[in-house]
Amino acid sequence: MASPTSFSDLMRACSEEPGRATVVVPEDWMQGRSVFGGLQAAIALRAMRTVVGDVPLRTVQATFVAPVPHGPVTAEAKVLRTGKSASHVEARIIDGSTTLAIVIGAFGAARKSIVEVVPPRRAVEEGEGVVFPYIAGLTPSFTQHFAARFLRGALPFSRTSEREMVVEVAMREEGFTSEAHVLALADFIPPVALAHLDAPAPGSTLTWMLEVLAPRVDDLPLSGWRVDAELVAARDGYTSQSVMLWCGDRPVAVSRQSMLVFG
Repeated sequence: MASPTSFSDLMRACSEEPGRATVVVPEDWMQGRSVFGGLQAAIALRAMRTVVGDVPLRTVQATFVAPVPHGPVTAEAKVLRTGKSASHVEARIIDGSTTLAIVIGAFGAARKSIVEVVPPRRAVEEGEGVVFPYIAGLTPSFTQHFAARFLRGALPFSRTSEREMVVEVAMREEGFTSEAHVLALADFIPPVALAHLDAPAPGSTLTWMLEVLAPRVDDLPLSGWRVDAELVAARDGYTSQSVMLWCGDRPVAVSRQSMLVFG
């Protein structure tokens, strides 16, 4: 069996040309039947960067249309509009003529403003927590690339009614953070709703929106991250979940996901 490929190595192996990015994704980055959603968004972002340059990323909106198989994954990007303040760029992960995912990125330079609000960081009791294990054949393959510890909330399939989850997370590699790593870290945790079930059942993301609060992250390590998640609502098999991503005491991103839970 081939050795796992780190996230950074995948990003370095990405081949690019104007409006297009392709990378060969191995099986260790699968999330069930599909490539890990955070990696899909990162590949789409690489394609966007070929047409938008180095303007800071502000928001990402993704719709996961169909499963993305392992192997060569290609994203094609185009600029929708460039205004005075921001550029909107669309990227699609494609398989021939079939669209598998649609990602919209908004990019904008810093602007002068007197408005500045820093979100409060939730207080959590220090302790050993509960380690999120990687179990081949049971937990999703991509999770082997992360080290995670639950500080609050329960593991999937614990039959709990808790709606909050606080997870300390790091990537199992050395180096510093890129904007692509932020997408992966923000999308790592399982749906909070899975902890409400008493037996394994699949779940999948329909849509995902992420807002970047720290446009520069290249001085941050790949360890010491924390994901604060809340299950906002759930009904008819559809759930709504919000996430705040921290590195140390620095707020880095906030996200919202609409998901399906089959149980």
